[in-house]
Amino acid sequence: MSGNFLALAQPGVQQLSPYVPGKPVDELARELDLDPAKIVKLASNENPLGASPKALAAIREELAELTRYPDGNGFALKSLLAEQCRVELSQVTLGNGSNDILELVARAYLAPGLNAVFSEHAFAVYPIATQAVGAQAKVVPAKDWGHDLPAMFAAIDANTRVVFIANPNNPTGTWFGAEALDEFLQDVPEHVLVVLDEAYIEYAEGSDLPDGLDFLAAYPNLLVSRTFSKAYGLASLRVGYGLSTPVVADVLNRVRQPFNVNSLALAAACAALKDEEYLAQSRQLNESGMQQLQTGFRELGLGWIESKGNFICVDLGQVAAPIFQGLLREGVIVRPVANYGMPNHLRVTIGLPAENSRFLEALRKVLARG
Repeated sequence: MSGNFLALAQPGVQQLSPYVPGKPVDELARELDLDPAKIVKLASNENPLGASPKALAAIREELAELTRYPDGNGFALKSLLAEQCRVELSQVTLGNGSNDILELVARAYLAPGLNAVFSEHAFAVYPIATQAVGAQAKVVPAKDWGHDLPAMFAAIDANTRVVFIANPNNPTGTWFGAEALDEFLQDVPEHVLVVLDEAYIEYAEGSDLPDGLDFLAAYPNLLVSRTFSKAYGLASLRVGYGLSTPVVADVLNRVRQPFNVNSLALAAACAALKDEEYLAQSRQLNESGMQQLQTGFRELGLGWIESKGNFICVDLGQVAAPIFQGLLREGVIVRPVANYGMPNHLRVTIGLPAENSRFLEALRKVLARG
């Protein structure tokens, strides 16, 4: 006699839907009998430059050691991060992508009877991490598609242990400034850990976005989460990190899986971190691509949400699902965001100039069909 294993699952898990990633190129090619080489994928906020040549060289050097476990403490990478981020080695936690850092926080600080606060239209992993450990997700309505920080503060209660905030936010690309962040951190009770998710911060250098690292010393209840998946171009290797007080880092390391970052990822991340030229090229390509897409949207009479990430949400003024399907038939993959409460938008990753042009051409064609 088989049991009902959905009903046996923890209640928070029963209410979740699995995370749906951007559609892979090979899958679309199989479904619609398309040539994979002609498909453009702008769905997953990946760096269109490809990995840094220095990172690829570091991976090749590391291949001979695949029979060995990686350095479980990640000493070399943590040392570089500590130096670059102006923190102590004991303040760095490495993760299997920055998602891993979010999961570690939830496992360490959330439980049934406790809650986490985050914004509407925020990253899907926040509710997954929260509800998977039996905690309550308190979702605060967004303001102009972005975080309403005063309302998020008002949602904090005696059972709140974590607040997730993202700057810039995914999928909307919205952001808040240094003054707003400082005021929020001043107000949040000391027993609440604020996780500042800065997965896209490298794209915003020199803009009006605050650098979370500037606030670490003043706020012991702040953790800054970052990743090598976006601007550093290492998405498939899954390596991210958290910066916090040594006490918080020690707690996270108690629940962190041994060897959670593999040796190829460690080597590549060290090399990528030193490749300033690659990072500058990534930013430049992103800025020009953002302008290219905005110009295209303007010509098509479409609105969009201003973004500080490597993606932009276009407002189609109608339910986006049929247009998304039409783009797939044209061999262009973008990201529907109806599951984020944005049924009229599509999120588009900034690609190479030719990829951006291909998307805009396909979008024009699909819209013309009605």
